[in-house]
Amino acid sequence: MNMTLATALWPQSQNSMFYKALLAVLGTVLLIVSAKARIPFWPVPMTLQTFVVLGLGMAYGWRLAGATLVFYLIQGAMGLPVFAGTPEKGIGLAYLAGPTGGYLMGFVFAAMLCGYLAERGWDRSSLTTAAAMLFGNIVIYAAGLLWLGALLGWDKPILEWGLFPFILGDIAKLVLAMIVLPLSWRMLGKKASDH
Repeated sequence: MNMTLATALWPQSQNSMFYKALLAVLGTVLLIVSAKARIPFWPVPMTLQTFVVLGLGMAYGWRLAGATLVFYLIQGAMGLPVFAGTPEKGIGLAYLAGPTGGYLMGFVFAAMLCGYLAERGWDRSSLTTAAAMLFGNIVIYAAGLLWLGALLGWDKPILEWGLFPFILGDIAKLVLAMIVLPLSWRMLGKKASDH
């Protein structure tokens, strides 16, 4: 099993519960900021939340990423306005039971999948990073669309509401990850060789 970016940058986090908890808190802060920041995009405004979800998976590994995402969902379930559109669109368990609840649950499994793949070196090259991020996006969409269809009815235009408007934004985030993650490893390698 390969080292993750988090353990490469912060070796103490490998065996210390304190540092793991600190990384989980930092991860939830990133998730909250990424959920609230809206970037003008076509056909719908984009957040960087799926980029952060999948990026945390790749940087943290599957266990810490899963724990971080569960911690984030618990904060939201308790009524903290951590999700996109909160508190305007509701808070707490009511928000989690709404149309975006499936996507939020999918975040956990997608981050864990990306973390599992990163622990096997998939974050080292652009091609495998893109594949890992694509698989993570598929997990998010599968969970989100299944929930949306069950909640609103399969006779509704579920794909037009919950998939098609977001594909271009997710492709842009995938390309960003293809650049950032392998470049981070190259910079770490250069830094290590400079010492």
